[in-house]
Amino acid sequence: MMTVLMLAGVVSPTHAGPQPAGDRLTEMDVFDLELTTDPQLSPDGRRVVYVREFSDVFTDQRYSNLWIIGVDGGENRPLTGGHHADASPRWSPDGTRVVYVSDQDGSPQIYVRWLDTGQTARLTNLAFPPAGPAWSPDGRQIAFTTFVAEEGAKIADLPAPPEGAKWAEPATVIDKLVYRYDDEGYLRPGYTHLFVIPSEGGTPRQISSGSFQHGGSAFASSAAVWTPDGKFLIMSAVRRPDYELEPLDTEIYEFSAANGAVRPLTHRKGPDDSPAVSPDGKLIAYQGFDDRYQGYQVTRLYVMNRDGGGPRVLTAQLDRDVAHPLWARDGSGIFFLYDERGNTKLGFTTLDGRIRTVASDIGGPGGTYGDGTYSTGGRRGFAITYSRPSVPCDVGVGSADGSPVKIITAVNQDLLGHKTLGEVDEIGYESSLDRRKIQGWIVKPPHFDPKRKYPLILEIHGGPFANYGDRFDFMKQLWAARDYVVLYVNPRGSTSYGEEFGNLIHHSYPGDDFHDLNSGVDAAIAKGYVDPANLFVTGGSGGGVLTCWMIGRTPRFRAAAAAYPVINWYSFVLTSDISAFVAKYWFPGFPWDNVEHYEKRSLLSVVKNVKTPTMIITGEEDYRTPISESEQYFQALKLLNVEAVLVRVPGEPHGISRRPSHWMAKMLDIVGWFDRHRQAGT
Repeated sequence: MMTVLMLAGVVSPTHAGPQPAGDRLTEMDVFDLELTTDPQLSPDGRRVVYVREFSDVFTDQRYSNLWIIGVDGGENRPLTGGHHADASPRWSPDGTRVVYVSDQDGSPQIYVRWLDTGQTARLTNLAFPPAGPAWSPDGRQIAFTTFVAEEGAKIADLPAPPEGAKWAEPATVIDKLVYRYDDEGYLRPGYTHLFVIPSEGGTPRQISSGSFQHGGSAFASSAAVWTPDGKFLIMSAVRRPDYELEPLDTEIYEFSAANGAVRPLTHRKGPDDSPAVSPDGKLIAYQGFDDRYQGYQVTRLYVMNRDGGGPRVLTAQLDRDVAHPLWARDGSGIFFLYDERGNTKLGFTTLDGRIRTVASDIGGPGGTYGDGTYSTGGRRGFAITYSRPSVPCDVGVGSADGSPVKIITAVNQDLLGHKTLGEVDEIGYESSLDRRKIQGWIVKPPHFDPKRKYPLILEIHGGPFANYGDRFDFMKQLWAARDYVVLYVNPRGSTSYGEEFGNLIHHSYPGDDFHDLNSGVDAAIAKGYVDPANLFVTGGSGGGVLTCWMIGRTPRFRAAAAAYPVINWYSFVLTSDISAFVAKYWFPGFPWDNVEHYEKRSLLSVVKNVKTPTMIITGEEDYRTPISESEQYFQALKLLNVEAVLVRVPGEPHGISRRPSHWMAKMLDIVGWFDRHRQAGT
């Protein structure tokens, strides 16, 4: 079954056009939703350049342009325009120019814009997209990473075809463990390397070398940063021969900008990522942990001397993951992101470990997952992406000096200003397994009537080591607009509650998380406005796993929709793009050495119990949880004579959101499946 969506009645190249009467969110609002990302505060702390994402209903594509705004909220105007993907803006040290990446000429390249004249210059003509542009301290060079292709493996030399003959494409020889990757497809032979280029144009010069991937790990990419003297670039990489088998074991490296000489600054087993050099050049902040091959390990904030000596942890007392450390421009401390009970916050620590929170409610395009970003500028100023249940994503500014955060954009006021969204309430309850306290949220339908009985959708997050929170989520709001109560919770294994809570599912996922989720449904029913005869369950990725786990353990749901799930852990390890990671961190070893362990946790172990009508939906180019997983579950259900449909979405990787219409179709297919099985009268 292939999902096909016809778009009609539109009148604008960017927006969805006139909407039906009413004040509820509709599916076509997908094309009017805008998101702000990557806000960059200027060196003087007076302006912010940010990325503004939008969709076009005619091309069915997402685009992004750069905008600039004063920290007082004034003079909000575009820097770039058109149906392009403009991204990664970075201020020059003197604040006169902005470097960014854009595909305005067809393929992603590096551009520089002079703010006084508005003139723009294209600096590169690369065969592959650049990433992580970073100015040298004197503004004369820009560092970046890009892919360098190499000749692929070859076993035999074929003779040349006769003149005029048309032979088939030759076979491809694969000799790498990771030969395809989600959202990238089948990978070309080669490696990502570090380059520098003059900021006024010229020839890029390769700095790094060797058969290694540079720029962090597969799970924590990070750009290079310059030392204040402009002589070195600091970045993380896995530079070990067996890098594919140890995907997290990054080190911080020093690269000479003059000749590419490389020197490791860290030497421990485990990830060392996101280096940030202090303004005086004497210290380097970074994030990581001592690796124990555990499912969940709290990422700490560290600082070391510039030469790599004297490493020490600054957040030992904070039982939460830190991310993206950045120094205050005056060197007084270090900013970092962390999640606390489903809310993303900006922390600030002094060098003696005194930590305080300077901003909350940080969110981004990830919906209830968060995915927020920030930057620093001025003396101790910062810019963040802000999200609340009624605010998709806007730009806010503040200071570590204690001034309150000010929200300076309102990019969706034109869309949501006349809409009634579902009210989002926090819910707390105890798990039936061990009375452990679980946190969650309920999205109520617009114009909620507490005297009515509403059908309920339990929507489960993936990861599994991730968290949901009190952030805007279009999908949940769309379902609420169709008169469903939507419940989402953070069961055991979720992040933002500490290492002990996260590791309750170590080597036992899926497992006892069933009780946390099932108890959440009971708690929602106890509110008095949920119809216990109309319960539905869905989730994506790890949430798809738990969807299948739920219906394999209880018949209480009228219908289920599993999005891009893992069904058979044995086959998953042998087909996924993260196989080495899964076998090392989520299981005690390889599947052939631990067959019983893999089978016990696979969803095929409980499929014989399933009676629930089930839809499985997966992208055909999903290489994280390959569609072969969904096909196994679909055929198992059909063999058991359980009502089931398989929705294959063409051209889509993990998440089914590459094209706006496919994202819309995913939301509509799920709720449409539930509508089909909804008991009449509610």
